[in-house]
Amino acid sequence: MTSIGIRELRDALSKHIAQVREGATITVTDHGTPVARIVPVGTPSALEQLIAEGVVQLPAHRKRPAPDPVVADVSLSETVLADRR
Repeated sequence: MTSIGIRELRDALSKHIAQVREGATITVTDHGTPVARIVPVGTPSALEQLIAEGVVQLPAHRKRPAPDPVVADVSLSETVLADRR
């Protein structure tokens, strides 16, 4: 995996895209901090790999939506103080 700065990527974009086209993965850094990764199209993500290996399973059912918020005429702090009395 190659690591390059934003300026270097900008200055030689065609060269780096050609490397990715050949299968390389490039990590883009901003002042030494990784900020992005350029991978070839069709490369499975880490999650997709784990699913394919059977390490991770997708949920059987969709998550239920959150309930509607409760509307109260007093603040939570006032309610807690009243409960403590």
